[in-house]
Amino acid sequence: AGLWTVFTLGGVGSKPSPQLEHCSPLANQSLLLLLVLANLTDAPDTPNPYRQAIMSFKNTQDSTAFSSSNPHAFQINFNSLYTALCEQQKSDQATLLLYMLLHQNGNVRTYVLARTDIENLV
Repeated sequence: AGLWTVFTLGGVGSKPSPQLEHCSPLANQSLLLLLVLANLTDAPDTPNPYRQAIMSFKNTQDSTAFSSSNPHAFQINFNSLYTALCEQQKSDQATLLLYMLLHQNGNVRTYVLARTDIENLV
């Protein structure tokens, strides 16, 4: 219980609303796990594969060739991701994921800045 308190900021900040947590507990726990794994420190000889994947994924609707040289590369539909992030901005976890994606993945940053409905996200 003490370790979980540390991961949930020890009660600091806003708590997820019971309605959001109740309707999708698996999604909430998965997002927390993704954030923890992506923020682990790099080993001296190998970079964090989760952070590498977060930094390099691309849009499925992108017409450029998908490079398989990066073993952690994958594609995701950015429109679905953007919609989900807009709907979940009441939770700290989704806001932290958005922050991480905007700062570490140039593909996501370019996509979000090109959107005409950015006020939905803000």
